[in-house]
Order: sequence, then structure tokens, then C-alpha cells
Amino acid sequence: MDRDTRPGRRGGAPGGPADPGRWKALWVTLTTGFMSLLDVTIVAVALPSIQRDLHASASSVQWVVSGYALTFALALVPAGRVGDAVGRRRIFLCALAGFVVCSAAAGAAPTIAWLVVARLAQGACAGCLAPQNSALIQQMFRGAERGRAFGLFGATVGVSSAVGPITGGLILALAHGAQGWRWIFYVNVPVGAVALLLGLRLLPRVAPGRRERLDLPGVALLGAGVLAWMLPLVFAESGGLRRLWWLFPVGLALLACFARWERRVSAREGRPLLDPRLLTGTRGYALGTALGALYFVGFSGVWLVFALFFQNGLGYEPLRSGLAVTPFAIGSAAAAVVAGWLVERLGRLLTVCGLVAVMAGLAATALVLRSAPPDVMTWLAAPALFVGGLGSGCVISPNVTMTLREVPVRMAGAAGGALQTGQRLGGAVGTAALPGLFYLVLGSSGRDFREAVALSVGAALVAMLAALTIAVLDWHRDSSRTARRHPRRLPEQPTPTCRCGGRE
Repeated sequence: MDRDTRPGRRGGAPGGPADPGRWKALWVTLTTGFMSLLDVTIVAVALPSIQRDLHASASSVQWVVSGYALTFALALVPAGRVGDAVGRRRIFLCALAGFVVCSAAAGAAPTIAWLVVARLAQGACAGCLAPQNSALIQQMFRGAERGRAFGLFGATVGVSSAVGPITGGLILALAHGAQGWRWIFYVNVPVGAVALLLGLRLLPRVAPGRRERLDLPGVALLGAGVLAWMLPLVFAESGGLRRLWWLFPVGLALLACFARWERRVSAREGRPLLDPRLLTGTRGYALGTALGALYFVGFSGVWLVFALFFQNGLGYEPLRSGLAVTPFAIGSAAAAVVAGWLVERLGRLLTVCGLVAVMAGLAATALVLRSAPPDVMTWLAAPALFVGGLGSGCVISPNVTMTLREVPVRMAGAAGGALQTGQRLGGAVGTAALPGLFYLVLGSSGRDFREAVALSVGAALVAMLAALTIAVLDWHRDSSRTARRHPRRLPEQPTPTCRCGGRE
């Protein structure tokens, strides 16, 4: 499918020469990826301003954040499969253009209904962009270069999630007045427009493959299953878990039907939405996807817990609250770039060490927030957060690299979409469960914010411990396979001799 159509330019097909503009094209995809992932969390700090300015109810304002996350998750796998079939460049550019238009519409929204619709459409466009990013990396890079490219991609994922609150607080601080929240959306327009122009010039142009019929039953079953799991989580703050708990078994049944249908399509030599062989026959893919989902349960939820503690417990402004956790983002960005160079040498061991470091850093942070005096609390927590960030940078990007390294390029979009769907579902669980636990402890402890943040971070560490267990099992399996392939040879010993009267 990925056949070059321009002399001297290659789409990165296996065995062909590398695209000479691949690193410039990578920065275009990373910029758009950062922008779309940032919009998952950046809006949270502006919700009070939006509610006041648009005279909206609390439940309708919740859709501004939750609706984006919902449509983002729903679009990932179908968009990845469509990109595999009709061309990743084409889907990337169309989705980016849609994201820019929807951002402008959200910024100009005169009513809360307009804003919610714009955010739903914006989330769908972001979900179409995300799987093309990882697929284009697999298409354009090979060998050690692919590890470095995924390292930068992992840094983008980790940092965009961590700096959302501080970026939103900074924009609100610079944009004075009641309408300042609109610039949180407007800022995407010039950045996205420049990225679109550069993408038209730099992204490799490839000929579309053979026209294939999209697996519409698979799309419907997967979409319904993901929707059933996401809805109780996105409404968690308004009692969604209590009212909509029955959707969890419904979603599980729908996903089981989806798996059965995909096996049936594959057995008939069809083209399923998500090929079952990715999970059963692609080394490292199933475990890596599970590891990523569990890690994001703790990783995504802990930022909301920190924001609640600093803003509600200590009275920090949004900008100061974001600055308090900046050491984590700095450590994550630095480590992710280096991890891209090390993953080919250390393999899954790098993820194991990263998980140990991030858990140690967050545990130390929880102890500081639980016991340190408020006037020096953020300074004492900074080294622990930095260590946690270093560990996180050695988890996200190496896990992406190792999960997708054996995936055939023709399945790269769907595989990347499924990996990120797991991350989004894990993030939804974390952002619903950890703040819920925070409020539960707060109510039962007489509003003891220190105890609430410590126990909530502890719950995040439980999810990360489960991810660490998977990483250790995968590392042990890879080590055993390597040992069988290259058995250690003992040095040869000289044959003992007995000399008796000059005779042996």
C-alpha cells in the first residue's frame, strides 16, 4: 500500500531508502499530537469561567471536558484502520483541518450547546489524528531511528498530559477579562494552520492501497462497547457510576461480541477492523497494551488529585498549582528522549526501571504532601516529582516502541489506535476513580486534604504496581527467549592427564 509516488521520496516501506525529510515530518506530527492531547486536560482550569460567562449548568459544562474525551476514544481504532486503507497522510491532513475549524468554533461559541457540539467534533478529529501519528512513525522510520522517534512521541504524550493545567492557567493569566477562556481554543488555530501547511509539504505522499470494504459491524460493536464503558466514567462527578453501573457488563458483552466477530472475519480471510493476530501472534502487543492501560489509570488520575489538593486544599491559583507539578513534566520530557536511544539496548528492562522510579517518586511526593509544612511543601516535593517524571519518561515511550515494534506496517494505524484506546480507557478510569476517592476520604476524615491526597496517590500506585507486574513478566519472558536462542557456553577445560613414569 505504501508505494512512493514522487521521485526521491519514500514513505518508509520496508526495505526501501528512508525518507530524507522524515525528521521534519516527525516534528509536524508531534506538534499536532501535543496540541490534540493537551486539549484533553487544558480546558479543566477554565470551566468556572465558562460556566459563568455562558450561564451554564454544572452538568452541561462537564460535557466540555468529558465529551471531548469520549469522542476521542471512539474514533481511535476506526480512524487507524481507515488510515491503513486509504492513506495516513490524507486522513492526517483532513483531521487536522477539522481540528482547526472546530477549535475556532469552540472559541467563538455563543452558548454552551454550541461549545459542547464543537468539543464533540473536536474530540473526533483528535481521535482521527492520534493513530496516524504512531503509524507514520512506523512508516517513515526503521531500526534504532524508530526507537528515537517513538521516544520523542512518548515525550509528547507524557508532557502534554502533565502540562495541561499549567498551560491553561498561563493562558488565563495572560488573557485578561471574562472572555479569556476563549483563547484556550483560539490558540490552536494559528498553530494548527501552520502545521497543516507544513504537513502538506513534508508528510510522505503514498499511493493508496487496494480499496477495501470497512468492517462496519466491527466498528459498531467496538464503538458501542467503548461507549458503554466510557459513559459512566465521564459522568462520574454527577453520580454516573451509581446510576449507570449496569453499562459496564453491557460494554463487556459488546466487546466480547466484537472479539468473536473479528475472529470470524479473519477466519474468512477478510480484513477485520482489529486483526486478532495482533493480540495472539504479535510478540509483546497484548501485554504492552494492557501495561499502558493500567499505567494511565494512575498517571492520568493523579494530576486531577494534585490540582484538587493544591487549589482547594492550599488555595493556590491555577497557574501556581500547575507550576507545583512542573518538575514531573521536565523529568518526563528529558527521560523520554534518552529512553528512545536506550530501548533498543535494554528492552523491557527499561520499562521495569521506569515504573520503579515513578512509583518511588510519587510515593515520596505523597509522604511530603502528607507531612511537610505548607510554606515549603512544593519545594520539598519538587525532587520527588522530578524522579517520578524521569521514571515516567522511561515508561510511556519505551512501552509504545516495544508494543508496536513487531506490528506489520500495514496494520500500524489500527494497532496504534487500539493501543491509545486502552490508554484513553485507563485514563478515564483514573480521572473518575482517583478524584472520587479523594472526595470520599475528604468527607469521611473531616476535610483532611493531606490524608485525601496521600490515599489517592496510594491508589494510583496500586494500578502502577499492576503495570509493573506485567512489565516484569514480559521482561522475564524476553530474557528466557534470548537465553534459549543464545545459550551460554562454559569455557572448555583441559583434559586431565596422569603421568606415570613418563607415560600418560
